[in-house]
Amino acid sequence: MKRAQQIAILAIVGLICGFTIPLKAGDNSRDFEEIRKILAQQEHNWNAGNIDAFMDAYWLSEDLQFGGANGITKGWQKTVENYKKGYPDQASMGTLTFSVKDITRHSRKVVSLTGSWELERAKDRPGGYFLLIWRKIKGEWKIVVDHTSQKLPVDPL
Repeated sequence: MKRAQQIAILAIVGLICGFTIPLKAGDNSRDFEEIRKILAQQEHNWNAGNIDAFMDAYWLSEDLQFGGANGITKGWQKTVENYKKGYPDQASMGTLTFSVKDITRHSRKVVSLTGSWELERAKDRPGGYFLLIWRKIKGEWKIVVDHTSQKLPVDPL
């Protein structure tokens, strides 16, 4: 099993079992703030129409995993291609807003983050939820697993 898959499985097991790694006071705040800044930069890059810069937060590896409505995508290149295909212009990208619900440390180099997302576009306002697994690689926090889902539209009665 590849290392990224092992880390992803351990992080998911940690989420299910609710375990975290005890750390000294302040250890979480520095890393969590750094991750929040990366997420804010992603939001900014998306809203500027720059998918390439948005992808800077992701692990540049063929082991990157992205799960969504169409299944699991493996690899950074395939993920960026899917984003560009699904969002070919600024109008389709809309204005993105992230909301962080929880950040949990699972080891000194693995953090999970859950949150919600919303796009404001001229004709609609889709949104949903995400679970990101972050790993500290060469001193930088990178998203190694992203599972994003979209809320189903509410049918009026």
